[in-house]
Amino acid sequence: MNRILVMVKQVPATENVRLDAQTGTMIRAGLETVINPLDLYAVEEAVRLKEAADSDLRVDVLSMGPPQASEAVREAIAMGCDHGFLLCGQEFAGADTWATAYALARGIATLGVFDLILCGERATDGETGQVGPMVGTFLDLPVLTYVSRIEQIEGRALVAHRAVEGGCEVVRTSLPALLSVVKEINEPRLPTLAGKKRARRADVAVLGAREIGADQQCLGLTGSPTRVVKVFYPTLTRTGRIVSTETESVDACVSELVDLLKSLAIREEGGRELK
Repeated sequence: MNRILVMVKQVPATENVRLDAQTGTMIRAGLETVINPLDLYAVEEAVRLKEAADSDLRVDVLSMGPPQASEAVREAIAMGCDHGFLLCGQEFAGADTWATAYALARGIATLGVFDLILCGERATDGETGQVGPMVGTFLDLPVLTYVSRIEQIEGRALVAHRAVEGGCEVVRTSLPALLSVVKEINEPRLPTLAGKKRARRADVAVLGAREIGADQQCLGLTGSPTRVVKVFYPTLTRTGRIVSTETESVDACVSELVDLLKSLAIREEGGRELK
């Protein structure tokens, strides 16, 4: 292998996120952001493969987002990636998973040929797990999801373990390929001081729609086939009555509890209704 690419995303550092009622997109202004925690495992795996390689292996990192998303790219560089790229521009704003995957695929095709593309299982802000596999589909690559271990890379073939319900699958695929990994695959390292200094000095190349040769009609909100038609926040209401032997007799409390259970159609073991 000569080149690996890792896709990362910058996500809010909190679960307290808000949605724009008009567009249905997340309001990111004013939120503290971090690199998507599940992408750290993809970065770590790429760096480990680089460290274990006999030849010079280059690891690039790619993200899409506003200018501040370059910080997620720099964090990946601090962990050991070599070069960083950011898809950034107003034309990318409001993209759903399809438009995001299209843009990332165009970006990857522009950057050259990669032997392996890695990404996290999903992003913690969207929880869809769709973008990674869709990028592989756009690039016409084999896609392995939920990868918990890369067992072997030999020549142009890779053997990996996939976490599935009740166990794992051992799968062999040709390269190039795209893998979305789960957190069981490794334990991400902390960036070193030297790594942080290198990341701070790194030049993160910014690419727009023109640079990646993308169709403007397929980007951002315009190119998104799915739309949020309504945004509302559920209201939590709790009603109840406290029954206490401090104010009522034990018999009255028990009688009220039985009446409540009857009203809820609660049955005794064996299917008999409460008497």
